[in-house]
Amino acid sequence: MLAKYWKKIGMLILIIACIFNIMSKLINKLSLNTELLSSAQYALEHPEQQENENKTK
Repeated sequence: MLAKYWKKIGMLILIIACIFNIMSKLINKLSLNTELLSSAQYALEHPEQQENENKTK
């Protein structure tokens, strides 16, 4: 019986895995606003590192 339906079972497992992957990425995604705020905060707290990078260029 398994040999008869192996393609359908494999496709079902693949679809379920893709749905779980997409849902986990959507749930754990940070908002753009949060990303921009954290980047700006890091840039303000570490200005000497940016100056060193500009000198080497």
